[in-house]
Amino acid sequence: MLVKDPNTLPDKWGKRPSDRSLGELLNAGVIALDKPSGPTSHQVTAWARNALHVESISHGGTLDPYVSGVLPLCLGKAVRLTDVVLSSDKEYICLMRLHKDIGKEKVEKVMEKFVGKIYQMPPVRSAVKRQLRIRTINELEIIEAEGREILFRVSCDAGTYVRSLCVDIGEALGCGANMVELRRTRSGMMAERDAATLQDMTDAYVFWQQMGREKWLRSMLMPMEVLVEPLPKIIVKPTAVDAVCHGADLTVKGIHMLDEDIRKNALVALMTARGELIAIGKMIMSSQKIMSLDQGKAVDVERVFMDRGHYPKMWRFSTDIEEMQTELLL
Repeated sequence: MLVKDPNTLPDKWGKRPSDRSLGELLNAGVIALDKPSGPTSHQVTAWARNALHVESISHGGTLDPYVSGVLPLCLGKAVRLTDVVLSSDKEYICLMRLHKDIGKEKVEKVMEKFVGKIYQMPPVRSAVKRQLRIRTINELEIIEAEGREILFRVSCDAGTYVRSLCVDIGEALGCGANMVELRRTRSGMMAERDAATLQDMTDAYVFWQQMGREKWLRSMLMPMEVLVEPLPKIIVKPTAVDAVCHGADLTVKGIHMLDEDIRKNALVALMTARGELIAIGKMIMSSQKIMSLDQGKAVDVERVFMDRGHYPKMWRFSTDIEEMQTELLL
């Protein structure tokens, strides 16, 4: 990361996300649910709400009823990060059935043409408007081929319809094809290996509440910071943290470090040196411009996640926030 101010006060406040209690994680965390085939995403989210006894919960990235796999569940404050989950890239394992016998080599050659940017029309039964869209296929790999059945792995943009991809591959082969079965194995940073079943989730909560054994449930819960891993980061000075929590935008003087090559208008995560998420916002200027200036607004803060008072109120006497903003907050 680029160091904007090497003389920043050491961060001796706050709490590392890994040190949070289970109660804190249930109020600002995320869990990767291994959704079974059959129920809707809305239904399994309701079951999870009852199992974890949380009031606020939402799922990121709807799976069709008969699709299984990783369904991220945002808890408490993390619900406001659901849109970040929705925009994360995905990975699936799909079983496709060809309508005629085609050699594996020919199938592989045709599938290679679908790697990169493709045009897609959402299926008739979909939750979005049916219009031609561009999506990116990052990887497309045949795992196994037996007769007319092709098992393949696809890594793709959010919003890619694998069912439509199968139909398009079938048309390119000249034989037709359809999707038989689909499982999501990754959503953003959350992979299949991290996913917990509804039964495990229910049992783990009971173990914690009735027996005081929290290890199992803790292994399932992740801090909400995992959701902003794909976003560029800015490390905020401890003297400016509480001002941001009170609604102030971040200025150049409030920055300790930042990622390289952040573009203007990019969505960024504002973090403490301890790895805590303070807020997310939109860049007013690029990383290079921030490094060249001594003052000015750097980030337009859009959503604040950290509670006021978590860091001491030092902004009354700090030059990290512009004077006009400080006066408005007093």
